[in-house]
Amino acid sequence: MIPRYSRPEMVAIWSPETKFKIWYEIEAHACDAMADLGVIPRENADAVWQAKDVEFDVARIDEIEAVTKHDVIAFLTHLAEHVGSEEARFVHQGMTSSDVLDTCLNVQLVRAADILIKGLEKLLAALKTRAMEHKMTVRVGRSHGIHAEPTTMGLTFARFYAEMDRNLTRLKLAREEIATGAISGAVGTFANIDPRVEDHVCKMLGLTPEPISTQVIPRDRHAMFFATLGVIASSIENVAIEIRHMQRTEVLEGAEFFSMGQKGSSAMPHKKNPVLTENLTGLARLVRMTVIPAMENVALWHERDISHSSVERGIAPDATVTLDFALNRLAGVIEKMLIFPQNMLDNMNKFPGLVMSQRVLLALTQAGVSREDAYAMVQRNALKVWEDRVDFREQLLADKDVVAALGADQINAKFDMDYHTKHVDTIFKRVFGEA
Repeated sequence: MIPRYSRPEMVAIWSPETKFKIWYEIEAHACDAMADLGVIPRENADAVWQAKDVEFDVARIDEIEAVTKHDVIAFLTHLAEHVGSEEARFVHQGMTSSDVLDTCLNVQLVRAADILIKGLEKLLAALKTRAMEHKMTVRVGRSHGIHAEPTTMGLTFARFYAEMDRNLTRLKLAREEIATGAISGAVGTFANIDPRVEDHVCKMLGLTPEPISTQVIPRDRHAMFFATLGVIASSIENVAIEIRHMQRTEVLEGAEFFSMGQKGSSAMPHKKNPVLTENLTGLARLVRMTVIPAMENVALWHERDISHSSVERGIAPDATVTLDFALNRLAGVIEKMLIFPQNMLDNMNKFPGLVMSQRVLLALTQAGVSREDAYAMVQRNALKVWEDRVDFREQLLADKDVVAALGADQINAKFDMDYHTKHVDTIFKRVFGEA
């Protein structure tokens, strides 16, 4: 997580100040619940809330931790400095450190998910706008990087919209998966704390009580969350690579917006490089890099160990901050992206008519020619187009076997471009609905 690829709202979630504020709220809500149950005096619980507007001193907590070698104890000591040692003596009653740490982490991940959901919704809006704008803008479809058959730029955007819409569903499920809390005490048995305390704390923090915790919340939840972020990152790269391909000089069907004063190269003034989408490819790698460690965190010793802790301190902010930046960068790229419809037609016509080869093949088989013979008839003419850049239709019209099977009128009819766009409306309805 570096400032260059960070946005303030997401960064703030992972600041020490935010973390300690959440820790405080967990402890204060727990005190409230215990006071209601008659476990601790009400006046002690009320005293804890007197610190609700306190800005906890991160440096002071670090100073205490340097002695105690324990972050939660350092925080509780600092809290007592504000509340008073007598008033704070029931804070953390029956709780263990993971009750605070794990519940806090999940609060942070839920908040991060909410920001990421907004980022995905922004990207979806941009993709939908461009899909509608270029619904019938014809371009050549490619398989293996080679010209295949005509498609439209709108279908390209619609395909990415559908993918990101699936990601939005996944992210909402991942948010639900991670939105649990645990205030169950040492080894998770509630021996020293009433389960109703957990119910109250979770309710106040917008979480669901973990059905069964050990001394930690099960890490399969976190693995699923980070895996979802990894899938979203891969989808971002999928879009980015398509744009990078379109911006290649010999293709130039689309390009990133190039702003006034922007420079593409320190050496070559003519350059316009796809730097934003190349950057997105790199950022996607960083997000995916967090998935395997999250998977490896699932297996912990017995009721708990802390092998997961150092991992999560790194991957939680890194993955969410980086993905947040990437989603917003990609939305901006899509919104401002330049589209060149004439170049799309010019590219398709570099090998005139060649993309209609399947239509001719099917017509020959329907006319009674065996598939093997029909394929050979079409291919021998198609190869001449590859080699000599001649017109495919003219080659077919000069081929006596093809003409004998189809006739000139049928051959000409197979070169109608509208044939390839006749179901675009159907596909759009599937993706975007009737509206």
